[in-house]
Amino acid sequence: MEQVSSRVVYHNPWMTVREDEVRRPDGTAGIYGVVEKPDFALVLPRWRDGFWLVEQFRYPVGRRAWEFPQGSWGAGADGDQVALARRELAEETGLRAEEMIHLGHLYEAYGYCTQGFDVYLASGLAEGEPDREASEQDMVHRAFTDEEITAMIRTGAIVDAPSLAALTLYRLGA
Repeated sequence: MEQVSSRVVYHNPWMTVREDEVRRPDGTAGIYGVVEKPDFALVLPRWRDGFWLVEQFRYPVGRRAWEFPQGSWGAGADGDQVALARRELAEETGLRAEEMIHLGHLYEAYGYCTQGFDVYLASGLAEGEPDREASEQDMVHRAFTDEEITAMIRTGAIVDAPSLAALTLYRLGA
């Protein structure tokens, strides 16, 4: 597929939305709406019997749900993904990890978005105080057993696609 033209239709500090005109291999014209967002890190904080999760209100879907700690550097900042994973873990849960193991790189929604994410398994956890951003002020964190997490997936308490994909990587022994 060949890009014929591209124009930015929306931009803010967290994302850019562009509209691309394309030419398909058979010569027909097409159009794509593409959301550009920076990659993020997602952390699986493992304790003996399960994982730590965070719960917060997600405005776009209008509900609270449990997920793994995750986030991006944000506008104007960057660094390596391991440092980002450590920062997000500490910020959202107060946990510090002795070891971070990279399990893989996945994409959030590659049919329309450039954003990918790196999955890290955090172990050797030490508890501390969270240092949450203003947008995370309603966030809570808690440890759950593997059995509780499976039940939460079945009941819709965990609906975050990146969290479910990351858990799949872990369970496959990635």
